[in-house]
Amino acid sequence: MTSVVIVGSGFTGFECARSLAKKMRKHAADGAAGSPVEISIISPVDYMLYTPLLPDVAGGVVDARFVAIPLANTLRDVQAIRGRVDSVDFGERTVTFTDPEERSRMLSWDRLVLTPGSVTRLFDVPGLAEHARGLKSTAEALYLRDHVLEQLELAEVDDDPGRAEARRTIVVVGASYSGTELAAQLRALADSAAKQFGFDPAAVKFVLLDLAEQVMPEVGEKLGTAAMKVLKSRGIDVRLGVTLKEVHAEHVVLSDHSLVRTHTVAWVTGVTGAPLIEKLGLPTENGRLKVTTELQVPGHPDVFAAGDAAAVPDVTQPGKITPPTAQHATRQGKLLGRNVAASLGYGKPKKYKHRNMGLVVDLGPKYAVANPLNVSLSGFPAKAVARIYHLYAIPRFVNRWAVALAYLTDAFFDRSVVSMGLATQEDARFSTSEGIPTPKAH
Repeated sequence: MTSVVIVGSGFTGFECARSLAKKMRKHAADGAAGSPVEISIISPVDYMLYTPLLPDVAGGVVDARFVAIPLANTLRDVQAIRGRVDSVDFGERTVTFTDPEERSRMLSWDRLVLTPGSVTRLFDVPGLAEHARGLKSTAEALYLRDHVLEQLELAEVDDDPGRAEARRTIVVVGASYSGTELAAQLRALADSAAKQFGFDPAAVKFVLLDLAEQVMPEVGEKLGTAAMKVLKSRGIDVRLGVTLKEVHAEHVVLSDHSLVRTHTVAWVTGVTGAPLIEKLGLPTENGRLKVTTELQVPGHPDVFAAGDAAAVPDVTQPGKITPPTAQHATRQGKLLGRNVAASLGYGKPKKYKHRNMGLVVDLGPKYAVANPLNVSLSGFPAKAVARIYHLYAIPRFVNRWAVALAYLTDAFFDRSVVSMGLATQEDARFSTSEGIPTPKAH
């Protein structure tokens, strides 16, 4: 029995497992000779998270369950194991992981696929980890939704005008597509809350910060300018060339030394490779594991890596590595399945070459920007493209169906403004929400 162990159930690990299992079934049906292949995927969670829709979860459009693709009934012929991988022994060909009950376990492998993904990239900003929250997990998205609604409710009965204004002020750091989408969706949620609670929506202030010179540089200057107009028309204060200097419980200090009173800070500024990568003792680039264009780890022909945790060379731009996006992660996962199968004697390996299919950015009710196949779109056409793209990309029919119904509901009815309390402030801490163990006091 040949054992293939995949670390991580994000886009890359999920697509690798699905692709590899499909290839093995095909070769078995064709009567191909060879040792049976056992495929295992180890992950702290039992699902693949469709992260592009987390802003929709935070904004109250989509239920968190609908963006979680269960491994159990989606990955045929793949053993799903709950656990957090702590270390890899390349000599003994084993991985050591901690299961949900904090027991240490070990698993042997003949082929190892490292796709642990990424975590939020934090900077040395005083108070950031304590008072800000990210958008990498359902816990963070649910917490942001509930927290914003709770603050708006508290503002209605607060007898201190200054504190009430701070409760109605939301600061989002990061004007890339994720941060911009989050600001737009939270704006729409706040507008629904204003309508249902009976206050002026203009009383809720949004501040979107980024050190960049343009909103969403990923979509180009034309669409970035169009997005900027939409954000400003919805009352979102966009401040470029500025970021956080300090974060406190009831205010933030910006890098231009200005002060903003707020009780809500969302940090959506980028990612870095999962902590496991630093423990492997292998060469890295920008915090990501170095790999070849065939997604193999140099010097370890039986070890593969891709996705956010790997520095995959971009053959279309020599000298650069592919960015940590869902589009790259998905395609690299499919190629991983092919190349791992090739290493087992089934087929031939292939280099990763990516053709940019463009981006879609949802900017809330009735508006989006997109550049599919380098065709610039904005307004309703872009909105249609964005939603159709997500429905196509979600890898399970039941989830597509549920998200489609959520989109339809959002088009005809006001958003629900109920604070469910499904995720606590502790659940949404950067390390906790990303499956990183908190150091225990001695």
